[in-house]
Amino acid sequence: MPYPLLSCEAIGKAYGARPLFADLSLSLGDGDRVGLIGPNGCGKSTLLRILAGREEPDHGSRSVRRLVRVGYVEQDPVLAEDRTVVAVVREALAAPRPGEGSPFEPHELEHRAGAALSRAGFADPEQPVAALSGGWRKRLAIARELVREPDVLLLDEPTNHLDMEGVLWLEGLLRSAPLAYLAVSHDRNFLENVAARMLELNPVYPRGLLEAAGRYSDFLLLRDEVLSQQAEYQATLANKVRREIEWLRQGAKARSTKAKARIAEAGRLTQELAAARERTVERTAGIELTASGRKTKKLLVATGLVKELGGRRVLDGVSLSLAPGQRLGLLGPNGSGKTTLLGLLAGSLDPDGGTLERAPALRVVRFEQDRGSLDPEATLRRALAPAGDTVVYRDQPLHVAAWARRFLFRGDQLDVTVGRLSGGEQARILIARLMLQPADLLLLDEPTNDLDIPTLEVLEESLADFPGSLVLVTHDRLLLDQVATQVLALDGAGHAISYADYAQWEASRKGAAHPRPADTASGARGGKGAAGGSPPRLTFRERREWDAMEGAILTAEETLAARQQAVLDPVVATDAAILAERCQALEEARVEVERLYARWAELEAKLA
Repeated sequence: MPYPLLSCEAIGKAYGARPLFADLSLSLGDGDRVGLIGPNGCGKSTLLRILAGREEPDHGSRSVRRLVRVGYVEQDPVLAEDRTVVAVVREALAAPRPGEGSPFEPHELEHRAGAALSRAGFADPEQPVAALSGGWRKRLAIARELVREPDVLLLDEPTNHLDMEGVLWLEGLLRSAPLAYLAVSHDRNFLENVAARMLELNPVYPRGLLEAAGRYSDFLLLRDEVLSQQAEYQATLANKVRREIEWLRQGAKARSTKAKARIAEAGRLTQELAAARERTVERTAGIELTASGRKTKKLLVATGLVKELGGRRVLDGVSLSLAPGQRLGLLGPNGSGKTTLLGLLAGSLDPDGGTLERAPALRVVRFEQDRGSLDPEATLRRALAPAGDTVVYRDQPLHVAAWARRFLFRGDQLDVTVGRLSGGEQARILIARLMLQPADLLLLDEPTNDLDIPTLEVLEESLADFPGSLVLVTHDRLLLDQVATQVLALDGAGHAISYADYAQWEASRKGAAHPRPADTASGARGGKGAAGGSPPRLTFRERREWDAMEGAILTAEETLAARQQAVLDPVVATDAAILAERCQALEEARVEVERLYARWAELEAKLA
């Protein structure tokens, strides 16, 4: 087996007396496409930080092949607020590489930074970082790492905060990238589409880690088989322990060496059974959302809603109607007004136009994407029960310790501050608060961020069973498909289109025509190019180049797509030489596409 690009051997990490993982080993080789899952708090983010070299293990070692570049996109990227987006990418390019120093000349920095931002979808490279939404910050963080041309890319919950278009963009990027990557994610569709090997970090397994070749769906089949085998072994072990206990109860004497050995073996088997039972106890969050029981036919009717923010019309004539049992999925690019629409429905914002009719005494409960309502210095006990040591759920008082256990918190965590909890654990606090409020209408803004898959599946069932109405903003396609009875898509220009379900929206998206660079340029000229012949302020040679640009880009993109498919051909997956050759050809095609787009932008600038 060739020497891996990045690996860890027998590493362990603990915070306090409780270990996250111990004696863990894994490796990433050329072309590896790995998905990593596991329950909240099991140490996935810590493992990524160790692999990235940002944190040291308590024991064990991390190894990186000489000159290998490792990129790392953390769960909540830290970006310089006083920079523009192009400055962030330019600084990343200028950073020295292992054993190489700074690899680019100043003019190359500008070209590569512009091309990277164009591929990431940024229309204005001079936009300040401080003005970016969470989704665009995540895109910028990913672009910042990719311009460094890493050999291995580590991604911690990369789909969090991305809109649906952003998730699809990231999937396409990863499938075509000639690099190895490991992505921690709870997004089941995303894992199915980008992973060729799956890992689960979970103490339920004797080694703490389960590995399976293939997609996420292949992994699920293997996991069921492994857990079934573990259950059979545990049952056999339990029978052995029962026999040994019976023998001991019959008054076994430890006079002979054989008897002493059997007593010792009985003790060992008992400890092994106890450890197996502790590992395999199935723990899922008890999520049951509370409805008010209202029987009103119409809960809310919005007609022709208009809202302007910062001088821009975010919503322009949006209408919808909600009734009990109706579950509306809300789609749209980052900045299209999804959160603004939720604010209007909740009553925290007033519309600039249109009408909102609510049923009398309508109970609206909102789950906000922002964790700003959580005090990081407060203890878990106070976050769950602010007024004392009890909560009232469905008119029944419950002690805070029992309430915490319902959401998979241990008793020794009650006095831990919220800021020390994982992102998924903080999300469970918000869900616990949500459950205490009976609702006619639930407004949910990305409730799945950071949740592990078992908790996500329980939430999915609870939302599907909720008898009231709900509006759901999520990038999780499987959740949207399972829960939503209707989809409303915002187009980013203030308008909305209704679809029967997510599948219909996706089919519409695939069938939509994408404007080519020449189309965009023509629109930007306001028709002058068509009316006046050749574009102004271009030399004769540049005019000829401009006229041929659209065809050149189309040809280059077709070549890129063909070479992407050639790299993904399973026939060459085991032939390192051919795979390396095809990856090199793919990179050359990508550079050519970037060069053409950059040149198109130069010519376009002369038309301004």
